[in-house]
Amino acid sequence: MFDGLSERLGKTVRNLRGVGRLSEDNVKDTLREVRMALLEADVALPVVKDFIEQVRSRAVGQEVLKSLSPGQVFIKIVNDELTRLMGEANTGLQLNVTPPAIILMAGLQGAGKTTTVGKLARWLRENQKKSVMVVSADVYRPAAIEQLKTVAAEVGVDFFPSDPSQKPAAIARAAMQQARIKHKDVLIVDTAGRLHVDAEMMDEIQDLHKVLAPVETLFVVDSMTGQDAANTAKAFNDALPLSGVILTKTDGDARGGAALSIRQITGKPIKFLGVGEKSTALEPFYPERVASRILGMGDVVSLVEQAQQNIDIEQAEKMASKLKKGQGFDLEDFKEQFQQLKKMGGISSLLDKLPGMPGLPANLPGQVDEKQMGRMVAIINSMTPIERRKPDIIKGSRKRRIAAGSGTEVQDVNRLLKQFTQMQKMMKKMGGGGMARMLRGMKGRFPPGMM
Repeated sequence: MFDGLSERLGKTVRNLRGVGRLSEDNVKDTLREVRMALLEADVALPVVKDFIEQVRSRAVGQEVLKSLSPGQVFIKIVNDELTRLMGEANTGLQLNVTPPAIILMAGLQGAGKTTTVGKLARWLRENQKKSVMVVSADVYRPAAIEQLKTVAAEVGVDFFPSDPSQKPAAIARAAMQQARIKHKDVLIVDTAGRLHVDAEMMDEIQDLHKVLAPVETLFVVDSMTGQDAANTAKAFNDALPLSGVILTKTDGDARGGAALSIRQITGKPIKFLGVGEKSTALEPFYPERVASRILGMGDVVSLVEQAQQNIDIEQAEKMASKLKKGQGFDLEDFKEQFQQLKKMGGISSLLDKLPGMPGLPANLPGQVDEKQMGRMVAIINSMTPIERRKPDIIKGSRKRRIAAGSGTEVQDVNRLLKQFTQMQKMMKKMGGGGMARMLRGMKGRFPPGMM
């Protein structure tokens, strides 16, 4: 997400980094570039105008002119205004009510609403320790109820059965009653989508809202529709008291116009981002972190949180102990690293959050994708236990056997062994306290208690 915007905006503001003094002329030229970058990212025109005006009024003020490094101050202003545009801070779900807290999900057909219900249910169960029930009030789309049943089983939450012959309001009442009986903390209600906003759809969801009196009414929208996503959200907000928005398919959206337009147009916060197809691919939306990513400064806090949630601490400690004892880093350990990376969403997910990554070649994430990691794991799986422990013995005939067994070429085996050797050298440097020294050095860069 934001690939195009990050590249262009990052280049524009970086050109100012070393400028000794800002004049109205170079601010004007820079703002013209910023405006073009935002419009190309499909940000709504009124939002662009407001953003540029806010940056201009601060950039030509005393704050910048008196600074010793005006270029850096300008970058900070752009960062602050991007954060303001997207809502200042994360707005969490308001679930402090008598159980069950009811979440009503609304949106157009094809936005990924049912999948998002499953992702949100899993996020609540794993991160908030809530017991969750889901129900489908979509009696129009074929197999919608069965789809939610399958998703609920996958994410490990209760599913309340419904039937296309029932009225949505009747389904909602029955589900509420069952959630109370089973002492569920949260009930998530999936609703019918349409191909466009129509009166019949709005009447139905308004009736559901009256029956359920939800604590959260979340609008699910496809980020790839750009500023149309913001306009559709506004149409729903005019008919329903929305409490927030979930942007889906952001991993496929290189522009990011929806994220930058929605808050300004609807006045409602973005609460979550759908960042992939897996049931774990849902992230809380933090405006300040996203602004930092847009400007190429990374999002290390989210990266650390992601690592804490997904890395097997016990396994990591075993490896650290092994290295400390001088037992070395072998191919079994190398495979484990790939599997840990996969849990964290793959290389492209990590690159997106590391500082300076927008400056890398656009095709780099594609060169280190999950398919390639899968191929490497397959090569290691084709080796014997002794070959994994002692890679030095892997010569010609062994390489041919391993390549044949993993469905790859000998060159692929050579490439893996070369990468392993590089990783092995790095791990040797970290052995004997090197890792601890590295973590101590990083500690001061994170909020208190994070490391």
